[in-house]
Formats: sequence, structure tokens, C-alpha cells
Amino acid sequence: MRRLTKIDAILPEGPPIRSSDDYLGLALVLAARGLGNVWPNPAVGCVLVRHGRIVGRGWTQPGGRPHAEAMALEQAGNQIGDQARGATAYVSLEPCAHHGQTSPCAEALIAAGIARVVIAAPDPDPRVDGRGAEMLRAAGIAVEWAGSAIAARATALNAGFLCKINRKRPLVTLKLASTLDGRIATASGESQWITGAGARARGHLLRAEHDAILVGIGTALADDPELTCRLPGMAAQSPVRVVLDSKMRLPPDSRLARGAGDHPLWLLSGPDRGAASLTAPLTALGCEVMAVPWGGDGRIEPAAALQCLAER
Repeated sequence: MRRLTKIDAILPEGPPIRSSDDYLGLALVLAARGLGNVWPNPAVGCVLVRHGRIVGRGWTQPGGRPHAEAMALEQAGNQIGDQARGATAYVSLEPCAHHGQTSPCAEALIAAGIARVVIAAPDPDPRVDGRGAEMLRAAGIAVEWAGSAIAARATALNAGFLCKINRKRPLVTLKLASTLDGRIATASGESQWITGAGARARGHLLRAEHDAILVGIGTALADDPELTCRLPGMAAQSPVRVVLDSKMRLPPDSRLARGAGDHPLWLLSGPDRGAASLTAPLTALGCEVMAVPWGGDGRIEPAAALQCLAER
């Protein structure tokens, strides 16, 4: 056993003292649990620390509610004593300041008696945009902002949400599988498998982390895909499936259509949405058909399709 010294006698008991960056890093890890599962809200993480001990943790729940701060405060409130009062809240995104389907998180932090709030990144949503931090300061709470390194990580984590706010369209991630010579299939059209098991698993993780997955009708007809997340235990995090189908050619007996009752399926069609005889069998299965303007070539305009998705 190590011999105790005079230095040991004056060191505080308990876990080692951590920095603000450590706690904010944990908040970011918690926030990532909500990716692809909390739209239209951002994925946020919150850690409450009192006297060097974590007393509450939370992240945005499926569907966007409850918010991360509410979850962390609830956890702190379930412990003996008022563990949130006088604590520091480390949040990955500026607490909301507007009344929606829930009360503002800034108000909840104030009511709980939080003494200090450290924020990784600002929220540019016009309903927040500095108002959350100002509300906290007005209540006498010390507000601090993270350094550039943590702020960059927080911004990258919610790149999709920020793209929607700042550019009015979704963030687009291209998933492409090809051979070294640029081929995506054999001459006969076979493509299983170009990628290895690791790459395929990564592809399914991307599905879980994104709100939606989009393919054209050509892929839907040729591959008859499901477009769900098939990683063990993550089926519930499958994204909304979106098909660009200007002429409503998706068969009602396709895997996509048959699975619409379990996983949402949106069909982006032309302005007239196709004949009722084509849409009725699909909507009866739970598919949602949305009209999108055509471009000059008579096909769906990509920018209009992205705008349509952002508005959802």
C-alpha cells in the first residue's frame, strides 16, 4: 500500500477534480445519444455538478421532449436533499428561452436554484439566440461560454439542426459505395457486397444518426430496400424513409410501402401528386405523399425537395 504523506492529508476526499471541459465533453457524449431521434429539436446534453460530484445527467429524449436540462434536474431532484440548488449546469447548447410545448429550460434552471451555467455553444434559433443566456444572467446566475475547441465540437454535433436554422435546408450526407475503379455494381447489376461488414455497419449507424434517408425511385425499384437501421437493438432509431417519386411508381407491395406502418415513409411527388388511383393504395398503407415543384426537365427540383423536408 502507498505510504500517505502530508500532501495526502490536505487533499479533498472524493473523485478527482475535473475541468469544465471534462464536464462539457460528457454533456456532448450525452447529447449524441439523441442524434436522429429528436427532430425538430437539437440534440442536447446536460450535466449538473455540485461540490465536485455529478448529481444529474440528461439528454434530449425521442421526439424532442423532455429536454436535456429537464431530465438532469429530475434526476437531481430524485436524490436525498436539494441537489440542484447551488450546482453548476454544463450544457452542450444554450438553454431555450421560449414557451412552446414545454416551458423554457432557462426558467427551469432558475427555479431549481442553479448557481452557474457553462454553455458549449450558442443556439442561433431566433426564439433563443442569446435570450437564454440573458435570462439566466438577469436571474443572478453566472453564465460562462466554452472555449473554441469545445464550441467547435458542439457546433459539429448539431450540424443538421444549425443548417436548418441558418440555411433553411437539411444537412445532406452522401453515402456512396464504389469499387476502386469507380463502379457501383457489376455489369449484371449485382452489388452485394462491394463494402465489407465494417463499412455496412457504419452505414447503418449513419441511418440511426440522421433524421431521414433519401433515395430516388430508381433505387427503390431496383433494390426494393427497407432503408431501416438494422444494428442490434437500434431498430427504433430508423430514420424517416424518403423517396423521390415524381410519377408515383412505387409499388404498394414494395418493402418500403409495406413497412410504412412501422417506419414513416414520405413520397415526394410532382405538383399534382399523381393520380388518385396511384396514391390511394400507398396512403392506405400509411405513406405520406407531398407535392414538390418540378424543375425545367420535368423532374423534382432538388432544392425544392430539400426545402420541403426542412419545413417538416
